[in-house]
Amino acid sequence: MTFTTRFAPSPTGPLHLGHAYSALLAHDMAASEGGEFLLRIEDIDQSRSRPHWEEQIYNDLSWLGLRWPKPVMRQSERQVIYDAALDKLWQRGFLFPCSCNRKDIAAAVSAPQEGAPLLGPDGVIYPGTCRHRAPGSEDIPRPRAEALRLDMTKAARHIFDRNALVGQFVEHGTGPDGETGTVKFTPEELITTIGDVALARRGMGTSYHLSVVLDDAAQGITRVVRGQDLFDATRIHVLLQALLDLPVPEYFHHDLIRDQNGKRLAKRDDARAISKYRSDGASPEDIRAMVGL
Repeated sequence: MTFTTRFAPSPTGPLHLGHAYSALLAHDMAASEGGEFLLRIEDIDQSRSRPHWEEQIYNDLSWLGLRWPKPVMRQSERQVIYDAALDKLWQRGFLFPCSCNRKDIAAAVSAPQEGAPLLGPDGVIYPGTCRHRAPGSEDIPRPRAEALRLDMTKAARHIFDRNALVGQFVEHGTGPDGETGTVKFTPEELITTIGDVALARRGMGTSYHLSVVLDDAAQGITRVVRGQDLFDATRIHVLLQALLDLPVPEYFHHDLIRDQNGKRLAKRDDARAISKYRSDGASPEDIRAMVGL
């Protein structure tokens, strides 16, 4: 199997130094292993994605000296794949429709008897408001206009409890608390610290968690290189890989590039955009030095 990494940006704003670090790291890793570096455009959020930002991604990465096979994979062209996976999970009873919005969830978890809301990889852990709407029969068609959530209790216990197994993945970098090597987790951790994550969002047809595991498998990614802010989400991805019979890649979570106040960079930080450094006369070597490569 060819050693394969990828960089998967969303065309919703300019790439900044943090993106440069992640892309260069993945590219260098593939080169050092005699492998392949792939580019994927994660444009499932069509309300925010823009063609000019996608074009800017290509320009910035090419300027940095990165090369990748063409054409690139674009998530907006893969809805049929996501639909097939959702159908499979729905028919097996792992999904339920959800009509809650963020305000509904916030109100539910702030009820006095519930105590302080717990936070997971997707923010406030879903309180299970719509879980009673699970179909109960595989003959009921999957709804297309509503969000769909994973019944985490049912899914986690089905996959990991049936053979007294725990979930695990190989970490070549480090998690936020120094986690490295073989990282293990239990069904109870998934249930209590992650909860019923959305696998299809209203108006989008899929979600980051679902699309990323399907796309990594389709591209044959053997090592996922990404920021530590996604370390906790890896448990979701390993569970979905098990549910969908997909291979589990190895992972490398890296430190985040932060500003002088210790805050991680975001796309609104235009002052640190790669294109801004380019226009100010910086070289690709300067960018490498800035991010510590």
